[in-house]
Amino acid sequence: MGCRSELSSWKALEQSATKLKQQHLKTLFAQDQARFAKFSSQIPGVLYDYSKQLIDEEVFSQLISLAEQTDIATWRSKMFSGEKINFTEQRAVLHVALRNRSNSPVMVEGEDVMPLVNAELAKMKAFTEKVRGGQWLGYTKKSVKDVVAIGVGGSNLGPQMVTEALKNYADDTLNVHYVSNVDGVQLAGVLNNLNPETTMFVISSKTFTTSETMTNARSAVKWFLRHAQSQEAIAKHFVAVSTNLEKTREFGIADENVFTMWDWVGGRFSLWSAIGLPIALYVGFERFLEVLEGAFEVDEHFKHASFDKNIPLIMAMLSVWNTSFLGYTAQAILPYDQALHMLPAYLQQGEMESNGKHVTFAGETVPYTTVPLIWGMTGINGQHAFYQYLHQGNTIVPADFIASLKPQVEVGQHHDILLSNFFAQTEAMMAGVDEQQVRADLAAKGKSEQEIEQLLAHKIHQGNRPTTSILLDVVDAKAIGRLIALYEHKIFCQGILLQICSFDQWGVELGKGLASAIEAELTKEGVSNPHDSSTAGLIAYYKNNR
Repeated sequence: MGCRSELSSWKALEQSATKLKQQHLKTLFAQDQARFAKFSSQIPGVLYDYSKQLIDEEVFSQLISLAEQTDIATWRSKMFSGEKINFTEQRAVLHVALRNRSNSPVMVEGEDVMPLVNAELAKMKAFTEKVRGGQWLGYTKKSVKDVVAIGVGGSNLGPQMVTEALKNYADDTLNVHYVSNVDGVQLAGVLNNLNPETTMFVISSKTFTTSETMTNARSAVKWFLRHAQSQEAIAKHFVAVSTNLEKTREFGIADENVFTMWDWVGGRFSLWSAIGLPIALYVGFERFLEVLEGAFEVDEHFKHASFDKNIPLIMAMLSVWNTSFLGYTAQAILPYDQALHMLPAYLQQGEMESNGKHVTFAGETVPYTTVPLIWGMTGINGQHAFYQYLHQGNTIVPADFIASLKPQVEVGQHHDILLSNFFAQTEAMMAGVDEQQVRADLAAKGKSEQEIEQLLAHKIHQGNRPTTSILLDVVDAKAIGRLIALYEHKIFCQGILLQICSFDQWGVELGKGLASAIEAELTKEGVSNPHDSSTAGLIAYYKNNR
């Protein structure tokens, strides 16, 4: 299996990159009045405009050829049909089965998994309705008012991001709080304001052994038992999302209160499963289903749309073009919607944990940059923080701008002002301001020739900064499902185009193993492991001065 850089399409793209680097987006727009129509695509609820990316028709055609030569269509079929495309762990990759609203069979090793998925959804629905309806009673016969979701990584970021995004659709039935950091400040800050009689804990850990999650869970139990003073009461206030019934029983959670997931669901793709239970508890099960439905719509688009209109594939092709060919090694995620304020962090995990790899399918080192560094924040706040760097810094950072046509909450002309900034920023990053424009502007303001010469270099903006604009109808449950699924399939396509396995995370596993060994050194007497002088010195300093 050869490296991607040996493909004819890859070599053609390398040559095109050399030419396009000498081109300016402003010129490309001036030369083609139909550029927006050519380089944009729509599905219900979403407009995807990539006309401000540094591409032309020839490059786009070469990218399509790369997708064809890397056999994207076959790999896509393998994923949807349950083949073990996570080949380093011998696992299927089937988060799409969790939102398969057609209920068509999805086979894993000869078994249709849809009955399992539907059974778990039914269990989630019954549980959610019981808790939200006030029928679930705690150890003092009071109903639940607060839910504390304890997890980390994929068990936390997805549900929390969606919960935050849909906050304006929630009623006052339940408050949901998230704890992920093993730093005790976060857990204490949540528990200090809660009543144990009316608090439920959702512990999410596939193995029920994740160090950070279980440390927080055990501390939550201690806090709870100081009030309840009965082990039996745990079963009325703690539920789990896990595959390890033995461990959940030891913890005191009744089997019927354990929700399951499967090894064909990766953590960072798991919010569609019972990991999404806190979402359902917060906004109601029917709205959780709407999230699944929105994602399913994108799954269908991804499966059936032609390559030149297939939004997730285009997203992936542009990422590879920018990163591996043009040399832009970072990408900003800039949502102009407060509801999406956690989206950059969520996508940072999704993309960088998936595709932050350096070897091909065959285990050979890749000769090109793979995934970009993903970062960002909400648009208006970012404008007053780091956009200066985006506009005039000496490195170029392509950016995804995301907004909605309608606000979740209508307040005067706020949304028009917000969107005016959105449109202005993408235009400014594309066009820039040249010397002639700066001179004319300063002269119009009455500046002398000497003043103009002093200011000229500082006020020139080179432009030619690639951006993509994603416009949603409104940020509701279906839109959130669509948006996340678009990026999930982008990540999958990136991996195939780059020839890297997107669905393992051996770097994460390495860190976990080392932390476990060092934890024993810090918490037990007589435990010592060999370390480099820096790590040994840091550990000694901590132990001697804590």
